Amino acid sequence: MLQLYNDLRVLIERHHPAAAAIEELFFGKNVNTALTVGQARGIALLAFAQAGIPVYEYKPLQVKQALAGYGGADKRQVQEMVRLTLRLPAIPRPDDAADAVAVAICHLYAAPMIRRIEEGR
Repeated sequence: MLQLYNDLRVLIERHHPAAAAIEELFFGKNVNTALTVGQARGIALLAFAQAGIPVYEYKPLQVKQALAGYGGADKRQVQEMVRLTLRLPAIPRPDDAADAVAVAICHLYAAPMIRRIEEGR
């Protein structure tokens, strides 16, 4: 977890992101995986908060809807849409990388509307 934190801090310092997008935690069948993902997610949220970077969270259904146009899309469909959207020769690997890119693309699609809503407040 310390390595994740340190690596995120380096990436934040190097790239100065204006925002971060992260998938909302959902409870799966594997408790050990859910706990590990939850811990890693907490570290990411901490790193972004310390850097003053706003974080936008998306449900898996929202990501699937944004990428594939269908909230029930399977992982392979979403990965293929990542590949097509970015005009890549292959789906990003490992699967977690493709998932992260999908969340980022979802945020890119949602950001203009989020900005309008925030400006209206």
